[in-house]
Amino acid sequence: MSLNPIEIKEGAFIVSDAHYSQQRPELLTLLQDIEAGEVVATQLIFMGDIFDALFGSIEFTCKQNMQMIALINSISKRIEIIYLEGNHDFNLQKIFLHVKVFPIQNQPVIAQYKGKKVYLAHGDFAGENLYGTYTALIRNPNVLYCLKYIDIFFNHAILKKLDAYLGKKEDCKKFENFHEFIEERLGLKYKCDYFIEGHFHQNISFDVKNFYYINLGAFACNQRYFIVKSGQKKELLEEKKFSKGI
Repeated sequence: MSLNPIEIKEGAFIVSDAHYSQQRPELLTLLQDIEAGEVVATQLIFMGDIFDALFGSIEFTCKQNMQMIALINSISKRIEIIYLEGNHDFNLQKIFLHVKVFPIQNQPVIAQYKGKKVYLAHGDFAGENLYGTYTALIRNPNVLYCLKYIDIFFNHAILKKLDAYLGKKEDCKKFENFHEFIEERLGLKYKCDYFIEGHFHQNISFDVKNFYYINLGAFACNQRYFIVKSGQKKELLEEKKFSKGI
């Protein structure tokens, strides 16, 4: 966890699970509007899986996402950007030099908003058993080093196949018994005012034992994003849908 709480600003834009790729370019347009000043954001908080595949130590994924990377770096010079790594985008600090990047081992991140304690997380930080082993392996520098050269040897066939698979993945599935799942997973472990995370794509919020829980809707599903609004009272976030033509 982060030892020093980050300050969430009024009017911050929160985006989760955009799964940006050539098949899903909508986020690029929103960020271009922010860069041009046509859309005003006081702060950008990326909650993980912003890219469908961006692994900082594998150059091919960086080249595929070059335009988006350059845009985020440009915006970060004048607007604070907080980036929680997900399971599709990690090892990012060397790519985003002016962005506050939080890898999985530092999540949930402690934040505050108008005196309220907030936890932020992508959502896969509490993985156990096989999934926990998998998330550790895919982020391991030695594993990534091997995968990099295996992929080069096969002329990027592995990553191209992964990209094709991810482009067809359904992002709007309903998670049955989600409330009970969150109660068991988080309810007794954390005490705060809000716990906000992505990963599960449910776009739902509710009370659990020690906090108000918010699971963000995926930007990849209907281009949802959220703006921090104190006037929203308990809900905290105002949902928006980006619909500008590409």
